[in-house]
Amino acid sequence: MELSRRELLKTLAGAGAAIIALPDALLPPAVGHAQAAEPEADTWEKSPCRFCGVGCGVLVGLRKGKVVAVKGDPEVPVNRGLLCVKGYNLPKILYGRDRYKTPLLRQGNKFVQISWDKALDIMASKFKEAIQQYGPESVAVYFSGQTTVFEGYAVNKLMKAGIGSNNVEGNPRLCMASAVTGFYSTFGMDEPMGCYDDIDLTDTFFVWGANFAETQPVLYSRMVERKRRDSEVKIVSLQTFLNRSTDEPADIVAIFKPHTDLAIANAMAHVIVKEGLINETFIQKHVAFKKGLTGIGYGVEDNFEYGGASETSWKTYKPFTDKPQPISFEEYKKFLKTYTPEYAATLSGVPADTIRQIARLLGDPKRKAVSCWTMGFNQHVRGTWINNLVYNLHLLTGKIAEPGNSPFSLTGQPSACGTTREVGVLSHTLPGGMFIANPEHRKKAAQIWNVPIEKISPRPGYHTMEMFRTLERGDIKVIWINTTNPFQTLPHVSRYRRGARKGGERFIVVSEVYPSETARHADLILPSAMWVEKEGMFGNAERRTQHWFKMVDPPGEAKDDLWQIVELAKRLDLGHLFAYGGEPLQRALFEEYRKFGVGSGKDLAPYDVYTKVHGGLRWPVVEGKETRWRYREGFDPYVKKDEDVRFYGQPDGRAVIWARPYEPPAEQPDEKYPFWLTTGRILEHWHTGTMTRRVLELHRAAPFAPVWINVENAAALGIKTGDPVRVKSRRGEVVAKAELGGRNTVPKGVIFVPFFDENVLINLVTLDAYDPISKQPDFKKCAVRIEKV
Repeated sequence: MELSRRELLKTLAGAGAAIIALPDALLPPAVGHAQAAEPEADTWEKSPCRFCGVGCGVLVGLRKGKVVAVKGDPEVPVNRGLLCVKGYNLPKILYGRDRYKTPLLRQGNKFVQISWDKALDIMASKFKEAIQQYGPESVAVYFSGQTTVFEGYAVNKLMKAGIGSNNVEGNPRLCMASAVTGFYSTFGMDEPMGCYDDIDLTDTFFVWGANFAETQPVLYSRMVERKRRDSEVKIVSLQTFLNRSTDEPADIVAIFKPHTDLAIANAMAHVIVKEGLINETFIQKHVAFKKGLTGIGYGVEDNFEYGGASETSWKTYKPFTDKPQPISFEEYKKFLKTYTPEYAATLSGVPADTIRQIARLLGDPKRKAVSCWTMGFNQHVRGTWINNLVYNLHLLTGKIAEPGNSPFSLTGQPSACGTTREVGVLSHTLPGGMFIANPEHRKKAAQIWNVPIEKISPRPGYHTMEMFRTLERGDIKVIWINTTNPFQTLPHVSRYRRGARKGGERFIVVSEVYPSETARHADLILPSAMWVEKEGMFGNAERRTQHWFKMVDPPGEAKDDLWQIVELAKRLDLGHLFAYGGEPLQRALFEEYRKFGVGSGKDLAPYDVYTKVHGGLRWPVVEGKETRWRYREGFDPYVKKDEDVRFYGQPDGRAVIWARPYEPPAEQPDEKYPFWLTTGRILEHWHTGTMTRRVLELHRAAPFAPVWINVENAAALGIKTGDPVRVKSRRGEVVAKAELGGRNTVPKGVIFVPFFDENVLINLVTLDAYDPISKQPDFKKCAVRIEKV
């Protein structure tokens, strides 16, 4: 489906009036059609949206125990009554015909129904056997940025305080890990310092490698509205191909060669320093300068995280770490001398004068600046570096941590921030921004969890890429995959799909709602409740925590994931971890979790507050008040009077400007594989399409993932729109239909394929290289060839 700019904004701008209804006749098991008239809902309840990390407020219409309609919540400041096309179709994700309703056990090539008791007994026995024979490092869990705060906290506690394994990972490792390491290395704390209010207060937007017209359309509509109200507002869109985020109303469009954003950002810093656009007072008071290791590799070798050792085992596992060194401002200036706009132009293809123009806009002391990015920065073998480099621009100019001035990392999942990052559901972290390797942090965690400190292993567990490599090698025996679809989303996925079915002592448990590529590789499938079929909390991209109550029952015997976690704990003789003397479990878990952040700048309000406040609160919440801008006096309660700005995550209160060079990508086009492949999302579908492809209207609008090809390249290969095309790399191949133009226009030598379509499994083609600092893989660039089938 191709929409014009006007049609797209009209679709997005339905405000609170647009409602998607499910008539009784089309409730489960059928998938419903949209209705123009508002249905007769018995009640309307509040919830955040189930999809991306924007965190839109939704009013959920209920009747006869079913969700029959949704509309945007006009009282929630995130979206002000607006939803995107996916949000308006939320009811239909619950009621697909093929929803899992009973536990299923693999028997040969078939799955048979079993009881919950039997399923959980089998699951527990597999965990126990592996732990007894091979130790706690032989088991793992892989959860999600769609996991609720309660569920993430519970599974983290079960693994780290109960089983004694740090093999706890989530799919935000694939989407947000570089943002996290960028925040920590620059500011000493995770998460943005600004908020969505900056969109309404700035006058200059810099959109880096993010098609958020399609991926975060509600926020995009706020940016467009800001420009509509003020003609002086400027939008700069830096992308690797033309898309809806480069269309009108963008003022400057810069299309750069994949991976060369590193050179462009350094060239912008070069211009800002050379032309005296820096804020010298801010730099002197609030900034330090550092450099790190260079030539750090790409993580493609199996022994990369083992110091090059021939034996790849838990005993030799030693994840790569950077080694920061202080430098002076003069040394930083010397580093920048190489990065003239002309030099960056030779690498990137962006004219030097355009680079200067963009840099001067950001450096103009009369203008405010907001920089936005998502996966283009994060899914990058130097993802930490490019996050650092955009912070450099804001620190050099002092345009940070105040209304309208903010670098802002956008988020793709509803609680990648609130659950995976803040609850610490990763192999190296603990709740509240603490770290496994820090003995004081382990001591605090042990006290809160009431376990001996020795129970919490001091060694980080396997990160996502190493976790699945270890599963393939057989060192991980049992893995529980929950609320995510890694056997569609992992790069070079054929390797990990084969590894999952190698047999032996491997046992894979998958908690899912619908059949997926991952469920098809499972040994045991557990049917899960989703969204408003359970109580939950999400945390969005602007640090906003939102709560919702359970509203309807899940179908059949499906159970919520928190129940599954606790029942497994009981069978592992660890039920005492979740015994709270009769207090409601969700409340008890949250109140315990809050203890990790109190007094550290990550303060959360009490559970009861979130159940009553409309639209949630942005942390830190101190004395009942949320924080919109961190690190700035007058806004952040942790910045004292007369401190002005204090980046209190760093011991000296100074943010870091990093000297990070341009280094080439892990793989580049050559004579045999002459095209760049980049992957991503489109408006109608979310992630792997497990939910959205079961919504009739969304599926009809985008029934398959095409391959966008440059018109000249296509002509040279005799390819027309609709022709089947083979996309092949050194790792695998897929066949997809060609698309020339439309919503995307790629430059010569570049192709783009979305990853939502399991029938066009593009991650068979991608490369499993990753950023050694963040451990996040790069889905945005590898070398391929294309041919007409």
